[in-house]
Amino acid sequence: MHLKIITHERVVFDEDVDEIYTRGVDGEFGILKGHVPVMSALDIGVTKIIKGDNTKLFTTMGGVFQFKDDEGIILTTTAEAGSEIDVARAKEALARARARLADADANIDAKRAEAAVARAMARLKATLNK
Repeated sequence: MHLKIITHERVVFDEDVDEIYTRGVDGEFGILKGHVPVMSALDIGVTKIIKGDNTKLFTTMGGVFQFKDDEGIILTTTAEAGSEIDVARAKEALARARARLADADANIDAKRAEAAVARAMARLKATLNK
């Protein structure tokens, strides 16, 4: 089967794969060759791709997943390969977002801060193979 991960700026991934695991808004799910057609809204999370003995991790920051006729497409605003992520920068972003949430006196948008935490955590999770 084939998978493409596409953002507004570029094609992040475009290869044949054996397994696809990603995070939809209703939870995590996996796709194998011959899966029935499916379409799902994606949540902020990590997409795991397995091809033979190789595993690749990508952040996917929302978007849509479609699978039909052994062709998968992820359309997302932001996607990064785990190998491209700056771990130190992701840790700093996580610390800043958690500090904003913990500051009871700050006038913040809690949903925005929670999304920042989720994005930073997804980036760190995607670097586990580094």
